[in-house]
Amino acid sequence: MSSDVKKLPWIKRQPVMSTVLRAIAPLVIFSIYLYGWRALLILLTTNIAAYATEYYFTKKRGEAVTEAVFVTGTLLALTLPPGIPLWIAAVGAVVGVAFGKELFGGFGRNLFNPALVGRAFIFVSFPAQITGAWFEPLRGPIAGFIFYGPHEAVTGATPLAAMASGGGRDLVDLIIGRIPGCIGESSAVLVILGGLYLLYKKVASREIVISALVTYFAAAGTCYLMGWGAPLNPAYAIFAGGLLFGVFFMATDPVSAVASKEGKVAYGAIIGLSIMLIRNFGNFPEGTMFAILLGNTFGPIAEMGIKGLKSMRKVEAAHE
Repeated sequence: MSSDVKKLPWIKRQPVMSTVLRAIAPLVIFSIYLYGWRALLILLTTNIAAYATEYYFTKKRGEAVTEAVFVTGTLLALTLPPGIPLWIAAVGAVVGVAFGKELFGGFGRNLFNPALVGRAFIFVSFPAQITGAWFEPLRGPIAGFIFYGPHEAVTGATPLAAMASGGGRDLVDLIIGRIPGCIGESSAVLVILGGLYLLYKKVASREIVISALVTYFAAAGTCYLMGWGAPLNPAYAIFAGGLLFGVFFMATDPVSAVASKEGKVAYGAIIGLSIMLIRNFGNFPEGTMFAILLGNTFGPIAEMGIKGLKSMRKVEAAHE
């Protein structure tokens, strides 16, 4: 067995995961432009930690590390603030891979999105470090390409939190990404382009994306018009925070999402509604991370319920 393990490739290529990495490559480059080369250091840290963790487990099983581990490491990094201590980023990657993936038996068996498991652990375990890790993005033609990291810390609320209290940023800044936030979630334009590429390649599910976005917009729009909860205009809020990034790149994860077409619609609706409820009525300005984890939890239950209902209707139709 040991000799077989030594002959394994250092990475098992996966065309689907290669497509995802190509889709998020522009976000990686733009993160360096906004926040300097420290953004790349965060990306390297999470990917190395994720790979090392998966290698530890797969070596015991006599398997190769899958290319999906780099998707996990990169997505995790892109959801972190630019000032996050590197050791915390590494801990998040280790926890995400170990408890979000390997605990279930490895690739293809995990219930939750591993990157979000790591992100949730960081969010709950190190709230003080995250709170002080936000920075204004760098400006200029070459901006962060000539700097190690950003200089101006954010002393006020992030755009989504400011919006929830009645303030906010210019819509153009929200769409382009000239706002303080996580290193890879800021630019709605690049996120949408990457998401459309995944849809074109049939890597992302259009049922999940459309269901999540339509449900969020309808529910948030109703609350906004009725004056319920935080004053979040959905036309602005949909471009702020991690909503688009989460829906396109994380909710559509083929492993932790559901499989049937009807189940995907229900799964997307759970996520979209959960984002609205947390953003408008919860204690946190952003709800995408928890919403997708809730979708990972209750999506399969909804799918089983739909399948059971369809089976009952077939039986009833057969007896008519």
